[in-house]
Amino acid sequence: MYGLNLADNITRLRHARKITQEELADFLGVTKASVSKWENAQSTPDLLMLLGLSAFFDVTVDGLLGYEPQLSREQIRRRYEELSRDFANLPFEEAVRKTRTLAHRYYSCYPLLLQLGVLYWNHSMLAETKEGQKEILSEAAGWCDHILENSGDVGLCNDALALKAGLTLQMGRAAETVNLLEPAAKPGRLGGQGQAGALLVQAYQMMGETDQAKFHIQGRQYVDLLNLVGDGILSLALYENEIDRCEKTIGRIRCVIKEYSLENLHPNLAAQFYFQSAVVYARNENWEESLLSLGSFEKCVDRLLNAKRGCLHGDDYFDLLDGWIEELPLGDMAPRDRGFMGQNISQALSHPVFEGMKEKKEFQRLVHRFAQEKGGESYD
Repeated sequence: MYGLNLADNITRLRHARKITQEELADFLGVTKASVSKWENAQSTPDLLMLLGLSAFFDVTVDGLLGYEPQLSREQIRRRYEELSRDFANLPFEEAVRKTRTLAHRYYSCYPLLLQLGVLYWNHSMLAETKEGQKEILSEAAGWCDHILENSGDVGLCNDALALKAGLTLQMGRAAETVNLLEPAAKPGRLGGQGQAGALLVQAYQMMGETDQAKFHIQGRQYVDLLNLVGDGILSLALYENEIDRCEKTIGRIRCVIKEYSLENLHPNLAAQFYFQSAVVYARNENWEESLLSLGSFEKCVDRLLNAKRGCLHGDDYFDLLDGWIEELPLGDMAPRDRGFMGQNISQALSHPVFEGMKEKKEFQRLVHRFAQEKGGESYD
């Protein structure tokens, strides 16, 4: 799990400062022989001396010891799932304290720290005040900075950068989000256009590793599919007052969802699309289409709430996707607890845009049904 490298670290830090064993000994008030024994692992400094060494080298005691606790992927998933339940069932501040304690304990386990940032992002709306929301979002952004400054894992750093961009946007700091993302998103950047993934597939194919090439191409297709639908949701929000364009977008994305069985593959994203469609139709007072979209939304939510654990998986077309999903940080598990999802859905239906159809029986049925979900009465 971890190792202690005190002897090597004292030597390395002393060399970095370009000082001799005698100079270090003079500063600490010990003999040169004591420093030599520390560096040769023949003895170890006492607690007060450790504090003096950490102050002199400007590192934490954990850093000086080389104490770097790491959790396995399964351990990270288990802790995320536990904390997600805590946010659904415990007072918000208590859940935050438990998350913060875990982050402090495993501050050098960067994959865990990233997922705790995701956890905060997914549950920040539970804070009682805007200031409380910004406080934990800012804390999560700080964890991202810590990862970016200290991790040598390029993929993890890219994820931390993307997460920080999402956090800053949610805090209303749009200009900062632009500054973080614009350099990589420019059309001329190879990575921004996804060429790196395509090159990887071609490289595996050239090496004769066809199974790996197929594994990665299915993952790319799946991600591109999710991005297409996600962008459709954003488009509906941007053009919500241009009903003709929105109806074209809704028609096309519905075809994509149907052809790729997205209601089954990713019910959460499909639910978001149907809900945004319902909002657009309601804003334009097309109550019939709005209710139809909410009906599709309800079906997707049922799949989410009735899932035994995870809600992501492959199918006959994406027959290698299960293995790809298993490599995701959280695997196939949902990012929020089912009880929390029920609460969010109930709140979503109170959107002012639905005021014009609150007397319609079908809408009242949905409100009543998800009010039960909020209370945890509809599933065990």
